[in-house]
Amino acid sequence: MPAEHATIIGAGISGLAAALSLSRRGISSEIFEQAGELTEVGAGLQLSPNASRILDELGILDGLSKVWLEPDTIRLISGSSLRQLAAVPAGKFARERWGAPYGVLHRTTLQKALLAAVEADPLCRLHLGVQIEAGLPPLERAADLVIGADGVWSKLRQSVPGSPSPRFSGNIAYRFTIAEAEAPAFLDRTSVSAFLGGSAHLVSYPLKETGSFNMVAITAGNLAPQTWQSEPTAEQRAQLRKRLSGWNAAILSLVERQRNLTFWPLFETTAGAWHDGRRTVLIGDAAHAMMPFAAQGAAMAIEDAYELAGFLSNRPVAEALALFEKHRTPRIARLRQRGAFNQFAYHAKGPIRIGRDLVLGLKPPQSLAADLDWIYGYKAARLP
Repeated sequence: MPAEHATIIGAGISGLAAALSLSRRGISSEIFEQAGELTEVGAGLQLSPNASRILDELGILDGLSKVWLEPDTIRLISGSSLRQLAAVPAGKFARERWGAPYGVLHRTTLQKALLAAVEADPLCRLHLGVQIEAGLPPLERAADLVIGADGVWSKLRQSVPGSPSPRFSGNIAYRFTIAEAEAPAFLDRTSVSAFLGGSAHLVSYPLKETGSFNMVAITAGNLAPQTWQSEPTAEQRAQLRKRLSGWNAAILSLVERQRNLTFWPLFETTAGAWHDGRRTVLIGDAAHAMMPFAAQGAAMAIEDAYELAGFLSNRPVAEALALFEKHRTPRIARLRQRGAFNQFAYHAKGPIRIGRDLVLGLKPPQSLAADLDWIYGYKAARLP
């Protein structure tokens, strides 16, 4: 018998998207979140066409499109010379090639849009301030399945034998924002820019709704406490300076001036089972937290939510969960491989860096776009 009601643990992007996706198929849900209010850590977020296509199906894309920025291009730039190495067209091109927009926005903007849609949906019920330590909270209605959308530190994983485990990736993200009026001229106001260096890369793009630039530098670093956001110590700042050695003086000066720099150790999950064979399933970061080198973390959570609901709409729960995992794991594995390749390419040194720059310079924009078709052109299973 197909599912009629679900319990969802976690009200982040994956949990809220799951509730809306289930509702579109007539499945009701209760969402439980331990936070007393939904405040989203982080800053900027890239939403590629494979995710925005689903948000359109869920009825929230129009609202996002009014406040986000659709970048003209996605640029790869030398961190030392500031010379553009390559560029993938986006904007109107993305809509025409991949059938949906590529947008950048503040993470909170997406969270609020999903939350408003959930609160307006009679099939969704959200409970805040509920601690999930052991077992499920009191339910208003018996659930046919339980969805763990509670992130990389998921507590629901203990209900899934052989489930993934979190581990430190060896990478650190240093995040900050700059008011657009104070941003230096080399920061492009209309594009996503990735500055590449020998041991780090720096991603920059404007956040239209806040009038600022989102900035994140990612580099190798030492294991730190399990925190999402903290101020770097003097030693951690020195480590970042060392990683940026040899970069353009304008970038070094920009980073050095930042007092509101946040230090985020990046954790990922190992491989493992996503479901218990009966009624419990993990989605998003709870199932497959990955590094941001392909900028697909949020997109994969949204795809998970939408496709899980599709499998649940016309199959018994246990069968749907097995098919969901079998369907999703090859795509996640391929994206992990792509992220690892991007990390190698972005942080290349010496002769490898020179070869990388030559290859990128020879690739026309259409060729670079074609290399992304399998990611951005992916069409998640549509409503029956």
